[in-house]
Amino acid sequence: MTDAPDDDSRPSDPNLEPEGVAPTPDPNDPFFAGALSRIRRIAIVIGILSATVIWARFGTAIGVGYVVGCVVSFVNFVWLERVIGAVVTRVTETGEVGSSRGIVVRFLLRYGFIAIACFVILICFKSSVYGLLGGLFLSVAAILCEAAYEVAVAWHRGA
Repeated sequence: MTDAPDDDSRPSDPNLEPEGVAPTPDPNDPFFAGALSRIRRIAIVIGILSATVIWARFGTAIGVGYVVGCVVSFVNFVWLERVIGAVVTRVTETGEVGSSRGIVVRFLLRYGFIAIACFVILICFKSSVYGLLGGLFLSVAAILCEAAYEVAVAWHRGA
């Protein structure tokens, strides 16, 4: 026999969480609803500031590659956001889990866009490849900054 509590022993109030368990974030909270727009703004700021530093420190060739990588990363993030939004809308409105051709094509076009940018940089500006690879991490940096911001806000709220 286990010592696990019965389902009837849980508090009846759904807002009360067991001790030691973090509360579940409310998806209707405006703070969490604004995460994607904050990530886009953070990416723009990081991209501009870091491109300026990279260009000044490493020169034009790597600077151009870095800017191209940042643009590809940002566009890729925005397209991914739209594709996911389309899938979610399709599932919630129709109840079908299957994907349509248009959504799949848009999803795959993202990778084609990255491949074309990498190919052009590799063929035309071989010395810019390192900058391109660095710039492709712009979205990752923006998401990490948003995660740190959300942790700081949650800590400040006492969660």
